[in-house]
Amino acid sequence: MTAPYLITEMLRNTVSGHVTGFSRRQQPGEGLKHAAVALVITSNSAGEGAIILTRRAPRLNAHAGQWALPGGRIDRGETGVEAALREMHEEIGLAAGPANVIGLLDDYPTRSGYLITPVVVWAGANANIIPNPGEVASVHHVSFSELNRPDSPVFFSIPESDRPVIRVLIEDSFVHAPTAAVMYQFREVCIHGRHTRVDHYEQPVFAWK
Repeated sequence: MTAPYLITEMLRNTVSGHVTGFSRRQQPGEGLKHAAVALVITSNSAGEGAIILTRRAPRLNAHAGQWALPGGRIDRGETGVEAALREMHEEIGLAAGPANVIGLLDDYPTRSGYLITPVVVWAGANANIIPNPGEVASVHHVSFSELNRPDSPVFFSIPESDRPVIRVLIEDSFVHAPTAAVMYQFREVCIHGRHTRVDHYEQPVFAWK
């Protein structure tokens, strides 16, 4: 599979094979609030495979204006897949069912007390996305080529932790963990078939709250 990663059935089969062959790390998450995010695969304007990244609305109570994947807290009685699909529909107006789900990546525990389950969802070319202005300020199609840029991810140290902090470059902006960690694992597992773990990567201190 080579760039530009045109969004075809062959690409879907390749991603599905990589995810199926990946032994995901599930964590019990005792004492943590459980959440799920959707890694939505669609096409950009050039027909290349891309995932959906949003800017959170500026008036939200938590993490306003930050980069985020569609997702949120898992409601009582829901699975991670059900929560990711529900939140995806609520935030970006995209309806999809279990048949669109390719698989799950590793659980990622956050400093703010959440355990995030990433769900890989195939939306296909030209997905009809209608962002909810109450939750989403803007929607961005991050191409597979952009995810593969050689200057990303970036790792650095902070005095508050002995774990490396991860961030990824998107256009001319940094995306920080936990979103950055999930996106990096998507690149490694879904695009390249590499069994890369990311739950040991740190978040910047501002994301600890």
